[in-house]
Amino acid sequence: MAFSEKMRQARLVFYEEDVEDINKLLGDFLERSQAKCALLIDKEGHLVTKKGFTKSFNTDSIAALVAGSFASTREVAKLLGETEFSVLFHQGKNENIHIGLVAERALVVIIFDDRTTLGMVRLYAEELTTKLSDTLLKAIDKHKDKNDGVGAEYEKAAEKALDDFFGSDEKA
Repeated sequence: MAFSEKMRQARLVFYEEDVEDINKLLGDFLERSQAKCALLIDKEGHLVTKKGFTKSFNTDSIAALVAGSFASTREVAKLLGETEFSVLFHQGKNENIHIGLVAERALVVIIFDDRTTLGMVRLYAEELTTKLSDTLLKAIDKHKDKNDGVGAEYEKAAEKALDDFFGSDEKA
């Protein structure tokens, strides 16, 4: 399998209706858990969507740093004989972060303070992760033909642009 094909299969693509479904799940979770905010990021650290009170946070930086933290913790898990840790928790003086793996492809990041408890967040986060996994897998399946078409069109256009710029390998 070519490198570009592996990249296309690894890339998560979200359409508007997918993000709407995800936002509804995040909103319901926040209402029930009383957490401050929830972010969905891909494992590479790109923010997919966010819900809740995020104005005081640089969510793009949080997404990138959380993904890096998750990746390094995965290596710690391997050293301990685990495949990975699917949930991480960081406790601060005022803010706490709960991170959960979603469908092996994304991370849900929940930021909460003392208005709620870790137990409440964990209880609802487990349910949220299951629902997000289902939604994500359905979206991937529903759009797999669209994703292949977009990727193929992009690849053809990129190859043509490179051929135009550098010249074609084919002899005329």
